[in-house]
Amino acid sequence: MPKRPLYTNLYFQVLVAIAIGVVLGVVAPERAAAMKPLGDGFIKLVKMMIAPIVFTTVVAGIAHMGEMKDVGRIGLRALLYFEAVSTLALIIGLVVVRTLEPGAGVGFNPATADVNAVKAYTTASEHLSTVDFILNIIPDTIVGGFARGEVLQVLLFSVLFGLALLRLGSRVHRLVEIIEMLSAALFDVVALIMRFAPIGAFGAMAFTVGRYGLGSLLALGKLMASVYLTCVFFVFVVLGAIARATGFSIVRFLKYIGEEILIVLGTSSSESALPRLMAKMEHLGCAKPVVGLVVPTGYSFNLDGTSIYMTMAAIFVAQASGVHLTLAQELGILGVLLLTSKGAAAVTGSGFVTLAATLAAFPAIPVAGLTLLLGVDRFMSEARAITNLIGNAVATMVVAKWDGALDLERANAILNGEQPAAMPVDATIAAAE
Repeated sequence: MPKRPLYTNLYFQVLVAIAIGVVLGVVAPERAAAMKPLGDGFIKLVKMMIAPIVFTTVVAGIAHMGEMKDVGRIGLRALLYFEAVSTLALIIGLVVVRTLEPGAGVGFNPATADVNAVKAYTTASEHLSTVDFILNIIPDTIVGGFARGEVLQVLLFSVLFGLALLRLGSRVHRLVEIIEMLSAALFDVVALIMRFAPIGAFGAMAFTVGRYGLGSLLALGKLMASVYLTCVFFVFVVLGAIARATGFSIVRFLKYIGEEILIVLGTSSSESALPRLMAKMEHLGCAKPVVGLVVPTGYSFNLDGTSIYMTMAAIFVAQASGVHLTLAQELGILGVLLLTSKGAAAVTGSGFVTLAATLAAFPAIPVAGLTLLLGVDRFMSEARAITNLIGNAVATMVVAKWDGALDLERANAILNGEQPAAMPVDATIAAAE
């Protein structure tokens, strides 16, 4: 089979688009900022597909399971892994920000801050509670969850519907076949949408650089460098060790999902790669039920990059404001973040909402300090989103291996560039490649 020219590779196209976006943002900031609809449009196209893909993948996966208890087992194992790793991410963020002290010497004065700039986030944080979050998982109507694109609401209905089909068995065999065919068609639509990924990446990156400017990075460069270095450490050391224990190489794994990483880099949204990630994880050898349950749930409960950022940002605001925290207070912030980071999972601008809720619990730290982060948050969102993506991909492998639902031989054959013994050819795999 002849090798395709480099310019036809999505990886190359997205990389070039990102570079052009950065150049345009520097040379013509106003024109670059006007490119925002291109990025927003692409993300909306992808989000349009997430709810139906989660539904069909989860329902078809559960319908083919042996027993109902298997669903609960996979879900419990996923949640245990999520809690352990996201807690570790919070702790690592705390250790790094205490060691490097990126906020020292900033000299922030809360009295001069424009509190109206963060008012929307502080208002939303007042209504943030674990009870509200749990109730929000239950949709008002079945259609409502799909219409609003609430992944957890869609996931809840999908699990219940899949369990019903599992109970009915052979009587709904044809319905399960139809859902599987619908799933294949949806993934093929994703493959078509991904042809626009370079345009979306260009628009989003051009807007970011044009709107906020590279100059804003200099003022808080130490914080940005700290966040990026911590995310790199977490991916290669922490997730690398987890991957090695599971039986695969993190470096080869990152190469395998390289296109998804670039799409997330360009759009600053980990959701923009969710459908492709699900297809690729299934192609790699993870069982469909595991992929269907772990990936969507992980986008709410396993945000490793966001956990790192939130700890570092909260302590940074204290350092920049000249507030000296005791170890007990810092551990208290860690404890609050363990709860609020889950409660804000489905809230727009969840990072700032969570930070506002956390700082509100510690009056010594001025909530107005969030204004320091507004200018550079967009630049740090890439690190958060990429780390979230990689964390969820690794989590899928771990839970699949833990549940005996991972074809590790096939996975390593694909990661090593070898042709696997049995290569299923369908629309799902076509979308993943």
